[in-house]
Amino acid sequence: MIEIFDQAADYIRSHTSYRPTTGIILGSGLGKLANAIENPDIIPYVDIPHFKQSTAVGHKGNLIFGTLDGTQIVAMQGRFHFYEGYTMQEVTLPVRVMSRLGIKRLLVSNAAGGINPNFAVGDLMIITDHINFMPNPLIGKNIDEMGVRFPDMTTVYSRSLRQRAHQAADQLGLQLREGVYVAETGPTYETPAEYRMYGMLGGDAVGMSTVPEVIVARHCGMEIFGMSVITNCAKDLGESCQNDGDDVVRAADKAADNMTAIFKKLIS
Repeated sequence: MIEIFDQAADYIRSHTSYRPTTGIILGSGLGKLANAIENPDIIPYVDIPHFKQSTAVGHKGNLIFGTLDGTQIVAMQGRFHFYEGYTMQEVTLPVRVMSRLGIKRLLVSNAAGGINPNFAVGDLMIITDHINFMPNPLIGKNIDEMGVRFPDMTTVYSRSLRQRAHQAADQLGLQLREGVYVAETGPTYETPAEYRMYGMLGGDAVGMSTVPEVIVARHCGMEIFGMSVITNCAKDLGESCQNDGDDVVRAADKAADNMTAIFKKLIS
């Protein structure tokens, strides 16, 4: 596995002179943050050894190196999902490769359904914790060179980065929510009963990604910040209103400017 990670990392190094320590994963409809990256080196996933192809709507499938307000970063413009038929090792391979490239801090974003009745479409939610209903990507032989067999998950999402995000939002005049992200496999949207169950378990938002990458990033010793864009809400569902994938991408796209502004301030 280390050889596979290093083959991908070596290819990437040969195609960019950037050496960032901060990585970003951009979720559904949020890829336009990549447009704010200055002097970019764009490497398509299809060209990188062992990388898979993003098939989800709103995921362009590029690894982009460049700067945000003078800080070197690398951004995944789209991610891989378990529901696309990929294994958890394939879903999380980019995080392993980022670790081999020297990434120490990972910012993850996603589009999520709002469980919390106080949330509205377009809200930005800082992830404080998660509940995982997906297979754990660390199942199997441990990669001792990258992390311990039993990683601690007590404080997965950095308190200091969460505080800085609130400071950035205050400077921008934006309101941020906070909450627990529930991860399930998809690709079906949740039933009303499932929304109620997740809420009873303590979830504030639900989606089909992020947690596998976060678990692997934690295993690699990265500092992690997570943010969800609320693109649809359980309280709005009924016979006349249903979840729709295109609506989710459109709602995420509208909120992407605010998220971009916060991420830029957070990184700088």
